[in-house]
Amino acid sequence: MMIEQRILYDNFTDDPFKNQRFTDETKGALPVLQWAYETYGNSVVYACSFGAEGIVLVDLIAKVQPEATIVFLDTGVHFKETYELIEKVKIKYPSLNIQLKKPKLTLEEQAKKYGPELWKTEPDLCCFLRKIRPLEEVLYGVPAWISGLRREQSPSRKNTDFVNKDERFKSIKICPLIYWTWEDVWSYIRQNELPYNILHDQGYPSIGCEPCTLPVTDPNNQRAGRWAGFNKIECGLHTPAN
Repeated sequence: MMIEQRILYDNFTDDPFKNQRFTDETKGALPVLQWAYETYGNSVVYACSFGAEGIVLVDLIAKVQPEATIVFLDTGVHFKETYELIEKVKIKYPSLNIQLKKPKLTLEEQAKKYGPELWKTEPDLCCFLRKIRPLEEVLYGVPAWISGLRREQSPSRKNTDFVNKDERFKSIKICPLIYWTWEDVWSYIRQNELPYNILHDQGYPSIGCEPCTLPVTDPNNQRAGRWAGFNKIECGLHTPAN
């Protein structure tokens, strides 16, 4: 597929793949990633949470661009299993540029300024300080970034396209897995014998920071364990800025 103009935030009109019907086994993910790296080169960044979708994308990206930049937002309160997985991924894909991006404030500094365990009192502010602001720093001046969003994940994600105008970060957000089901994700992981977070085997389909993530009993609501007890299902990375 030929796309004549380099798509940027300022000239974005629509997803160039909107009417494309992919028949490959990756449901368009691999062709879209190939287009992304051909279009933006090494300037494109993959912001990876190292969940199941993340592992799939890491593997696909390594096939397309073995030296790609992958950024993990290290809030300082992730599960130890998540950090252990990242180390396994670094060993499996040694040429990938995997970076752990930390917030400017340490947990101690944050507690001193805003109170202890901010995630219990103001989770939106905590997410902003420890996830959104760090990603803003990573994506400053970056024309495009990659995300593992799938339409099946939640109602707020059902209209996600392959290529999106990202109002939050004033960039282009590329989502190669929009048509993948949860079964597709796990089929790929098993067929390719990929490492994954063992918490997935313990009832955690969606894994974020440890204090704000619980196991899920409803198979139809994969994000039910995130910020349980709060009227919140997104950290803010995938919602427009207010």
